Amino acid sequence: MIKILLVDDDPNIRRGVRMHLALEPDFSVVGEAGDGWEALRLARELQPHVVVMDIRLPLLDGLSAAERLRQSQPQCVVIILTLYDEPSNRQRAEQVGVAAFIPKQKTDGVLVNTIRKIILDRGANQ
Repeated sequence: MIKILLVDDDPNIRRGVRMHLALEPDFSVVGEAGDGWEALRLARELQPHVVVMDIRLPLLDGLSAAERLRQSQPQCVVIILTLYDEPSNRQRAEQVGVAAFIPKQKTDGVLVNTIRKIILDRGANQ
């Protein structure tokens, strides 16, 4: 089972993504967070395989949270799912060790396929 933590400040976005991921029999959304600090706390507690995180979050932005998460839990994969698909955001995401960057406008199957590919690649390399 692939354990996933969803992080977005909009509960409607979290609900939509959760419903989409719930259709996959090998995915389990183990928690949801509305800000970067809550995401870090829940990631420590729940030990997800994947964190799907927006960039614009209250209290601690998603890229700063991703950087802290990658330092404290390097085994955890971070995927950015955002409306803010800008070159500077993509560059910073790469610098902090984000595994994938997906624009919210292009999620039709992309998120599910990306999660599977990353988890399969990690399993093959371990």
